Amino acid sequence: MVIDLDPQGNASTGLGVERQTRPVTTYDLMVGESGLEEAIVTTPVPRLSLVAASPDLAGIEFELTGRERREFLLSEAIRSRVAGFDDVLIDCPPALNLLTINALVAADRVLVPLQCEFYALEGLTQLIGTIERVQRGLNPRLVLQGVVLTMYDRRNNLCDMVAKDVRGHFGGKVYNTMIPRNVRISEAPSHGMPVLVYDQRCAGSQAYLQLAAEMLRRGAPKATAGVSA
Repeated sequence: MVIDLDPQGNASTGLGVERQTRPVTTYDLMVGESGLEEAIVTTPVPRLSLVAASPDLAGIEFELTGRERREFLLSEAIRSRVAGFDDVLIDCPPALNLLTINALVAADRVLVPLQCEFYALEGLTQLIGTIERVQRGLNPRLVLQGVVLTMYDRRNNLCDMVAKDVRGHFGGKVYNTMIPRNVRISEAPSHGMPVLVYDQRCAGSQAYLQLAAEMLRRGAPKATAGVSA
């Protein structure tokens, strides 16, 4: 199951679930207006369920000002209700806000997709600091599952520099598989499909298949928060 916690809802749209077909969303879960069972929708991908996002998530931090245990809202909404799923992936917004904190509290592990760019490397440092604070004060079971290097272009020297820096700092936490820049990956969301459904033979899809195999070899967690750096 994918839980889309990004107000932009890219994961939901990329799985072919349009905004008008999202009667119950992660916003409703967070504010306590609905339960997980009512929010789950099927996707065109076999055996993959989704809890879709809503633009209303953008203002939730202000709505929940003063709410007790507001960092635990997502965890309390899903923790006892996901036993029927093999894995749960929480897609986070590209910001270290209350939504991301809720995802880190609810998750067992963190998976960081890192663009091979300088500013993304700076963002990774901030993210690691946030993860450590969550571990100390809110979720001691949380661990860094790994870092996935994305948008890699072997013709760009900066990509190689970023990759070497990240591997030098995080060692084996960085997956060997790197996701290349690929036009088909960019095209797939506009058709409401994951790239593996849109074009399984393209270089991007083949890289994601290799990444999935590498993750399975390392051992898959139950609940993972995907946080972009």
